[in-house]
Amino acid sequence: MNADMQQCGRHPDSEYVELAVEVFAMLADATRVRIVLALRDGELSVGDLADAVGKSATSVSQHLAKLRLARIVLTRTDGTRVFYRLADEHAKRLVSDAIFQAEHSLGGTPRHHQEEGS
Repeated sequence: MNADMQQCGRHPDSEYVELAVEVFAMLADATRVRIVLALRDGELSVGDLADAVGKSATSVSQHLAKLRLARIVLTRTDGTRVFYRLADEHAKRLVSDAIFQAEHSLGGTPRHHQEEGS
């Protein structure tokens, strides 16, 4: 057994498997995936996120509360405004990889495999 896999929790009997399932469950919502995608380039306010994902600020706030509890997003307050950002690069990578996998399901050569300028 590879010691690095055990240490990172990537072994099939790892205690982190159940927690990983909870992360997938948290991201098993189109609005939350869109929020993560919107935050991939930096922080945004609730209003900006609502515009980006095409949902009401109230709805986005509810999704952000769940993402915050799951420690996927963090907040910064500036006066009365709250800005959200991804807690780390892992959620961004996880969602990007899921999008890439979805592109594969359509057949042909996915866009992420095409060279720039083709």
